[in-house]
Amino acid sequence: QVQFVESGGGLAQSGGSLTLSCVVSGSLSSIASMGWYRQAPEKDRKLVALISGDNIARYGDAVKGRFTISRDNAKTTVNLQMNSLRPEDTAVYYCYYSTPRYHSWGQGTQVTVSS
Repeated sequence: QVQFVESGGGLAQSGGSLTLSCVVSGSLSSIASMGWYRQAPEKDRKLVALISGDNIARYGDAVKGRFTISRDNAKTTVNLQMNSLRPEDTAVYYCYYSTPRYHSWGQGTQVTVSS
């Protein structure tokens, strides 16, 4: 099992910035992918950003050029720098951890962007 501690969500104004952080512990793997998904009310959960075990990052189309994902060398912390926030970025953001054998989700952190 993987345990998550997510932080950094909250309220921001349109055009502003927030940084999300997720620390994982437990049954970890050096080849795990880590990242963030988000889910707005009555919408499907969608990819925000993901960084692979070999540090290749990919982003959802809606956030390309505005959000940046990073991970520490120990591969226990993943951060999401969110710039130029828009009201449509409002959602619950979920930390995600994935290995070839299993994947897990954090409990989610709310991000609200006001216009």
